[in-house]
Amino acid sequence: MKRVLVTGGAGFIAHHLISQIIKDTDWEIVCLDRLDFSGDLNRLQDIMQNFSQEDRSRVKIVFHDLRAAINPLIAADIGKVDYILHLAAGSHVDRSIEYPMEFVLDNVVATGHILDYARGLDHLERFVYFSTDEVFGPAPDGILYGEYDRYNATNPYSATKAGGEELAVAFENSYSLPVYITHTMNVFGQRQHPEKFIPMCIKNIRDDKTITIHCDETKTIPGSRHYVHAEDVSDAILFLLNQDTYVETGNYGNAKCPKFNIVGGEEVNNLDLAQMIADTQGKELKYQMVDFHSARPGHDLRYALSGEKMAKMGWKPTRSLSERIAEVTRWTLDNERWIAL
Repeated sequence: MKRVLVTGGAGFIAHHLISQIIKDTDWEIVCLDRLDFSGDLNRLQDIMQNFSQEDRSRVKIVFHDLRAAINPLIAADIGKVDYILHLAAGSHVDRSIEYPMEFVLDNVVATGHILDYARGLDHLERFVYFSTDEVFGPAPDGILYGEYDRYNATNPYSATKAGGEELAVAFENSYSLPVYITHTMNVFGQRQHPEKFIPMCIKNIRDDKTITIHCDETKTIPGSRHYVHAEDVSDAILFLLNQDTYVETGNYGNAKCPKFNIVGGEEVNNLDLAQMIADTQGKELKYQMVDFHSARPGHDLRYALSGEKMAKMGWKPTRSLSERIAEVTRWTLDNERWIAL
């Protein structure tokens, strides 16, 4: 039986991934988390209600802050692992702008610690580092960034994620650590932190409040993203872990560390997205267009990645964005405690 270590396991994306692993495999799961701003064990409690006691017993929780190295006691608690899925990270752009050094510690130092721990393991099959579309910076109209395009980080969050990514590449090159890197677009789904755009829209539309739509300086072009559901991200990760014979064939300055973009099936601007949420609720959308340059320094109007590589390998999301948005909206309204802030 395989054992997988999921860092940040009580976080938003990670708890969906843990649920997917329980459903689709017989693996044992070690959830490593320090339970801070992003981590919430209630997420795991919620998903565990859907599984048998036997399945729930496959999940072990280990408390540790990766700002510190994994010492022998923590390593003994973790035990043998075959896969490491490194999702633990600071991910709130606004907070990174206010407290940049926190993000250096969480996204660079912590990544260094988990990589250093990983290189000492025997027979580790895969280390997956979760990076972000934001390392590439804003995407001009018509541009979809590929896996090996240049970085252009515009805020401390994206810069520190790029730093962690480069460490992962270096450990693959220096120590032959079996690293995969993924870039995910904006991820949404059930139990997302209520400060994020989609749960915030669900709540404000329900309460007949005005939604802020960040746009260009003319206040006519809304920001846009390729949103992807956390369950699709989880499915993509398990798909990648099954690619036992994958070899990177490109020559990117002799880079051999495989990278993969996990992308939603369609691009949508945030005004149309908010309208989808309003339509699901049968509500009128009240909104205000705000110039993102002045309102959100350090943020970018458009992010865009190419999903061509994963599609050629045989993976892409199977459900439309509108279906997913309607599903998440209805679920959130039925589980209001997740937007209680």
